[in-house]
Amino acid sequence: MTREVITVTPGTDLLRAMQLMALHGISGLPVIDAEDRLVGMLSQRDCLKAALHASYHDAQPGRAAEAMHAPVESLPADLDILSAIEKFLDSRYRRFPVLEEGRIIGILTRGDLVRALAELGGLSDP
Repeated sequence: MTREVITVTPGTDLLRAMQLMALHGISGLPVIDAEDRLVGMLSQRDCLKAALHASYHDAQPGRAAEAMHAPVESLPADLDILSAIEKFLDSRYRRFPVLEEGRIIGILTRGDLVRALAELGGLSDP
């Protein structure tokens, strides 16, 4: 799990959000409010949709709040690895925010799970 999470606020300009994604090599950003509560997720896909829509209307792409998707599916901090794998397999999402007491403490990706399994040598002994 990535613990140093790059976040944006609902008022963040979408161009700035896209710059953050490009700079940090990430494909999505949690959107948090003034109390650090998760209110949405902003993916590259969300940004592309907003940019395409704006181009049709000769406008700027807007703010994170206008493009983010909500409510957000998340994972609890105490979820075991098998349950996390099941969640990924049952979902189209490639990343989930990990929450503890309603606040984001990390992002778990499919790649994180693959790396963890590789380090553990799989789910059971051969």
